[in-house]
Amino acid sequence: MGQCYARNVHGVDADGGGGGVGATTITVSAAGAAEDAAEVGGGGGRGGGRRSGRPSPAGTPRGGRAGATPARSSAAGSPWAGSPLGLPDGIAPSPATSASTPRRFFRRPFPPPSPAKHIKASLVRRLGQRSPASASQAPKPPVEVPIPEHGAGASGAGEVERELDKSFGYDRHFAAKYELGKEVGRGHFGHTCLARARKGDMRGQVLAVKVISKAKMTTAISIEDVRREVKILKALSGHSNLVKFYDACEDALNVYIIMELCEGGELLDRILSRGGRYNEGDAKIIVDQILNVVAFCHLQGVVHRDLKPENFLFSTKDEHSPMKIIDFGLSDFIRPDERLNDIVGSAYYVAPEVLHRSYSTEADMWSIGVITYILLCGSRPFWARTESGIFRSVLRADPNFDDTPWQSVSPEAKDFVKRLLNKDYRKRMTAAQALSHPWLRDEHRQIPLDMLVFKLVKAYLRSTPLKRAALKALSRAVTEDELIYIRAQYNLLEPNSRDGRICIDNFRMALLQNSTDAMKESRTLEILNALEPLAYRRMDFEEFRAATISPYQLEAVSRWEEIASTAFEYFEQEGNRAITIEELAQEMNLSSAAYSIVRDWIRPSDGKLSFLGYTKFLHGLTMRSGNARRHN
Repeated sequence: MGQCYARNVHGVDADGGGGGVGATTITVSAAGAAEDAAEVGGGGGRGGGRRSGRPSPAGTPRGGRAGATPARSSAAGSPWAGSPLGLPDGIAPSPATSASTPRRFFRRPFPPPSPAKHIKASLVRRLGQRSPASASQAPKPPVEVPIPEHGAGASGAGEVERELDKSFGYDRHFAAKYELGKEVGRGHFGHTCLARARKGDMRGQVLAVKVISKAKMTTAISIEDVRREVKILKALSGHSNLVKFYDACEDALNVYIIMELCEGGELLDRILSRGGRYNEGDAKIIVDQILNVVAFCHLQGVVHRDLKPENFLFSTKDEHSPMKIIDFGLSDFIRPDERLNDIVGSAYYVAPEVLHRSYSTEADMWSIGVITYILLCGSRPFWARTESGIFRSVLRADPNFDDTPWQSVSPEAKDFVKRLLNKDYRKRMTAAQALSHPWLRDEHRQIPLDMLVFKLVKAYLRSTPLKRAALKALSRAVTEDELIYIRAQYNLLEPNSRDGRICIDNFRMALLQNSTDAMKESRTLEILNALEPLAYRRMDFEEFRAATISPYQLEAVSRWEEIASTAFEYFEQEGNRAITIEELAQEMNLSSAAYSIVRDWIRPSDGKLSFLGYTKFLHGLTMRSGNARRHN
């Protein structure tokens, strides 16, 4: 859910004194204090608690400057202890010549990132809605906004504290089941310890325990955050690149989340140990693992919302150890057509649409693009000295692909990163599509099932005959190489062996074969209701190809103009017909106010769609309003 007040905050355009050098996430303190703008985050973001220094299951928040996020207090020899990272006094600037993209080149270590917290909380503070005088007072949300879970606002932290029910219903026999070991990391909100199982199948096994203090749960939202994190970890199961969840316990003081111990350290540490970047071959192995587990999460209806190198741990210290994704504290369940609006994440990795408060799983793909950019060149694609500067860079600047070492990076790798760092989320690849990109393509690996296919088929079934003809022409214009992803998705639906066609049963079985409890929580299966027309007819590959072709994503490829031109020729032969302005507006569900726009899309000579009209018709007309992007 996240802390999301109704007050509109336009902090992304403000430059005023926000976050200092090296600030990677933004927050307000657990006590509600207005922290120094130069600090690296610290304190708790959600209603005065949850996002502050949250320890990872097997990796703890890194230290910052004095007064900011506490430094890691790892004991010597700890399986999670990496090389100590002090915050450098200065980092050599990128050799980039363009002044439009601020960033730093990692000739020295990354500034230690703080844990993920609510970006909006810092924006509110920067605009003066929380004064420094409130530092000694408990956090107080705006009174006009009730806490969604309870339907009533909080009149004060003390009152909320007395009324909160901090009983989670978890097992209360933690001490009997586990022997708690030494602390290996600490943050504002809790700490991470080693533990040894006392009984059961795991007896004697060393585990990681995330200890979350109930005293820091000062709002209903912070309690719900903990509850949802455990629910997501419990619901997501069965993927080799996802940290294993074993148990959740509680007592009067703490909540204990018991997970597998990952001893190999963070991806961030591996990047630093390699001098700040990976060679292209090794980067492929890392990105492939990230995409596989993210594709799994997205299909289940879970958006992570805080993908960054610190949230990927290696199972062992072996160089070729598999990676595990961790820290679902900011994650949420999401329906296929849902748009989220709470602003969360880490500043350097946050997607533009998150700052605009209308986003879905595509925001995770942006973060993967940032990680891949860092892996390949050692610098951040978007950088500034203040948090507001970072946001402006994310919203307006373009990543640099011209300077060293990009000259030695393959064109396929550059294209891969560019297609993930596209500011238009509709043009971004999904995780499954990224795995079929020429840079990562492996004919011996199965591409995972993609929820995008279900959404595109849903839209196709609701479209008009003219729109279907336009899409069919477009699908005929792409090459077989560009159809690899679509053909792989069709095969995953297991077409009928006799006629090679599919129906709604194929879609249903494909989802159920990949289903976990998370898919039920996110109500992903409800999308099958929109595919009901396929209960009465079958779809062959040619029609499936037309249904699942995406004009937006094709527009992001280098040969889009050639594809569109060829598609229009097919459309002229088979689908184009005379159409009035009123009919075209009705086809696109537009009001009479749009007549002046669509008039230019029709040829005066024969009343048919022109080439411009064809491409515009493929994309549709999007009104520039916040509500236009919300479709639940």
